Amino acid sequence: MSNKITELFNIKYPIIQGGMVWVSGWKLASAVSNNGGLGLLGAGSMYPEVLKEHISKMKTATDKPWGVNVPLLYPNVEELIDIIIEEGVKIVFTSAGNPAKFTSKLKAAGITVVHVIANSRFAKKCEDSGVDAIVAEGFEAGGHNSREETTTMVLIPQIRKVTNLPLIAAGGIGTGRGMAAATALGADGIQIGSRFAVSKESSAHPNFLNKVLEANEGGTVLTLKQLAPVRLIHNKFSDEVDAAQKRGATPEELKEMLGRGRAKKGMFEGDLDEGELEIGQVSSLINDIPSVSEIITDVIKEYNEVVTCLSNKGTY
Repeated sequence: MSNKITELFNIKYPIIQGGMVWVSGWKLASAVSNNGGLGLLGAGSMYPEVLKEHISKMKTATDKPWGVNVPLLYPNVEELIDIIIEEGVKIVFTSAGNPAKFTSKLKAAGITVVHVIANSRFAKKCEDSGVDAIVAEGFEAGGHNSREETTTMVLIPQIRKVTNLPLIAAGGIGTGRGMAAATALGADGIQIGSRFAVSKESSAHPNFLNKVLEANEGGTVLTLKQLAPVRLIHNKFSDEVDAAQKRGATPEELKEMLGRGRAKKGMFEGDLDEGELEIGQVSSLINDIPSVSEIITDVIKEYNEVVTCLSNKGTY
């Protein structure tokens, strides 16, 4: 499956694993890389010394390409960037911020840089900043999201119109059908988050994994739009946030609610009532906890079946 993305990262399949907080440790990332995709460490939930540990373990666990995802909104981001450069990481995905902030510094260190965006306006900023590729993420995605609520189906063609950079589609993609659809819309590759989050190699707590298996259509909600939009599974905490917003809570009050390690509590420690349970809309399609190898095999098999059927019959 040679294309812009496989050539850029020197990988077998144009499948990127989302660098999700609290679930994307070295076990998940190395498994994705070892099975033909590009694994990413989720630095957003890692203190500097923890990131160093996971980078060290990645170097032992795989000889395939891999990278680190760095959300730019975190306070210790400069220290994380310095560690990444010092440790010789070759690929970095940046998100939740201005792509111009660290791209030049990373590129000067010989690092391939990809930035995550949610609208076509930022595509031009990415080009001007010198990034090597773009992830366009629709609002179906789990975790931190865009206020604009543009779906992946609409977003990918919009981004494709305004840039020739290699384009990775994200948000609501967890199957071979989704991969085929993203390709038809103009993407060169896909980023899978939620499906990999619910795998045997994920570092998520079993309680969280089982909660995702129970999720049906409408089981997630995009909340905290006035602060930093995030998609969560409905639970006691999300109800409390909703109630606070309806009564007119200030951004400071909402930050106080979030400032108690909510994502760690829910996803990593398994507190299903008080924790933040970040997952995408595709959770309604997830009903098992397979290995990363099984996930990638199934995605590629279904993708090939879809493409073949559409070529021969026009329908699948």
